[in-house]
Amino acid sequence: MQPTPTRTESPVEKQKPAAVVGQALSRGLNVRHIRFMALGLAIGTGLFYGSASAIQKAGPAVLLAYIIGGAAVFMVMRALGEMAVRHPVSGSFSQYASRYLGPLAGFVTGWTYVFEMAIVAIADVTAFSIYMGFWFPQVDRWIWILPVICFLAALNLLSVKVFGELEFWFSLIKVAAIIAMIAGGAAIIVFGFQTADSPVAPGLGNLVEHGGLFPNGFEGLLASFAVVMFAFGGVETLGITAGEAADPKKVIPKAVNTVPVRVLLFYVLTLGVLMSLFPWDQVGTSGSPFVQIFSSLGIPAAPHILNAVVITAALSAINSDIFGAGRILFGLSNQGHAPAAFGKVSRHGVPWMTVVMMAGILLVGVVLNAVIPEDVFLVIASIATFATVWVWVMILASHVAMKREVARKGLPASEFPSPWWPAASVLTIAFMALVIAVLGAFEDTRIALYVGAVWLGLLVLAYRLWIKGDGRRRAHLEDETSPLPVVSP
Repeated sequence: MQPTPTRTESPVEKQKPAAVVGQALSRGLNVRHIRFMALGLAIGTGLFYGSASAIQKAGPAVLLAYIIGGAAVFMVMRALGEMAVRHPVSGSFSQYASRYLGPLAGFVTGWTYVFEMAIVAIADVTAFSIYMGFWFPQVDRWIWILPVICFLAALNLLSVKVFGELEFWFSLIKVAAIIAMIAGGAAIIVFGFQTADSPVAPGLGNLVEHGGLFPNGFEGLLASFAVVMFAFGGVETLGITAGEAADPKKVIPKAVNTVPVRVLLFYVLTLGVLMSLFPWDQVGTSGSPFVQIFSSLGIPAAPHILNAVVITAALSAINSDIFGAGRILFGLSNQGHAPAAFGKVSRHGVPWMTVVMMAGILLVGVVLNAVIPEDVFLVIASIATFATVWVWVMILASHVAMKREVARKGLPASEFPSPWWPAASVLTIAFMALVIAVLGAFEDTRIALYVGAVWLGLLVLAYRLWIKGDGRRRAHLEDETSPLPVVSP
């Protein structure tokens, strides 16, 4: 009788992208899901309503602000994309920060992203209730918040494919609305129609005839970055999909490379058309700037059409908030940086406990909705901007550390390398530092630095007492010879 041969793992099996300890997520996101997520993540409250505030601060120069900010975000996404293709794991950038910058950096990065998503999610559910109040002003807001939380949480508990499908249709509606706005506005400009809302004739001359391209000077351009970067917040969620993408080496690069097109189409072109139709100082003075476009087209139901679109945008944002924060918590749990319960996976491959926790956080919005005035959104936006920019800086720093390690150890080159290395990465980090300085330079956003400093201080203290104090870090993060799994070409 011959002995039973011992099965040995192949190199590919050893390198399988399973960044979890014990349980794995389901890879149910396909090319269509992730491509439209990449499109939809750029369209939200920051564009539909925040753009008016940015325009009032910078005037037509806001177009330059969106181009500069978009270029910086593209470099962040290329850095994240290179790491995501090399290490397609759950937890994404928090795992990369742990591996390349140390466990403390990963702990702070992961929880700061969860903090960002929690703040934005509460703002989004409140915004959703305000939008519903447009149609049903006599109904209390919390009545709308409860069912939408339950609905989206239930869908996220089913499977990641359901999330992908929902986000696909949400994004399709938003993209169609933006394209309709651009096409309609361009038709007015080309054919010289007189708009109903403005006595000024539409045309490209409106970009320079009302105080010039920089009506509020260079200071106005700087001030707009606080709102501009808030609008881009959340695009890093795309990197989190690598842990559940069916073919991350194929879909992540394609999605990341659409960032420049999204910036030019959704922000620069849309706002360029808007400020050609109306002088910049009239934009947003009588409601949403996008209502102005629809009204100028002679569409009586313009406010109702826009309300339906922004409701879709809010639902999409809440959906992505639940997904993104939940997956980061799942990764943190499997690093020993969050309670073990967040690492539990349902039979559908969904980290159900993280979805339940995010639903609980959103319920806070029911209470806050009754006590927080609507003008608090600028404060929320600035705090979210601080958290977003911090996460982006950690992504860039992790990428720099990874590139140095690859060069030092002679490791195989990346399949999706970030361009213009290292100059572009250094310049992008410097720009992010400028954005944080801008938050502190203006009184209406300065609170973001105070809240951010307290938050980071609490995280460092929590790490010292909770993580480092009891030595619960994962072995694969302590051992330099056991890096995150790499997918072979």
